[in-house]
Amino acid sequence: MPTREDAWKLLAEYVSSESLRKHCLAVEAALRAYARQLGEDEEKWGVAGLLHDFDYEKYPVPNPETHTGHPFAGEKILRERGYPEEIIRAIQGHATYSGVLRDTPMAKCLFAVDELCGFVMACAYMRPDRFATMTPESVEKNLKKKGFAAKINRAEIDQGITELGIDRAEHIQLVIAALGGIASELGF
Repeated sequence: MPTREDAWKLLAEYVSSESLRKHCLAVEAALRAYARQLGEDEEKWGVAGLLHDFDYEKYPVPNPETHTGHPFAGEKILRERGYPEEIIRAIQGHATYSGVLRDTPMAKCLFAVDELCGFVMACAYMRPDRFATMTPESVEKNLKKKGFAAKINRAEIDQGITELGIDRAEHIQLVIAALGGIASELGF
């Protein structure tokens, strides 16, 4: 199993965008929090979160018919480098167009936190105290504002929560706490 250090080197090799690196760090933190809560392998789940979008910058345009672009390009790279199938399938499954089922807890959690991490970070940028007093209710209030963080797919946030089968407020709180725990790494 490649280590977190191996995963970071791979991410750094493929991603130069600071904002995409921060997003990957956020998803890593949220997946680690879920792994702790569920008694799963925190290192493995963290690696999946860290690498879920590592190929996006170089291969942004997906083509499910030819299996090219994000996340198909990353799948090949991860296999060549010996990453476990569970990580590869979870990363594939986070793209709704990949055709890969989210049939493991890791895959379901990755999908459920991906868009929400981006949204929670957007909320934190607008708050003077960032994550300190952020609540699920304040996140929900912003989710209802269609113009706020408009590029974030709210339908996928809803779908992820439904597939995970968790209380909505509990899920949002876990993500807030996970991101708040690495606020300085995220640039806050």
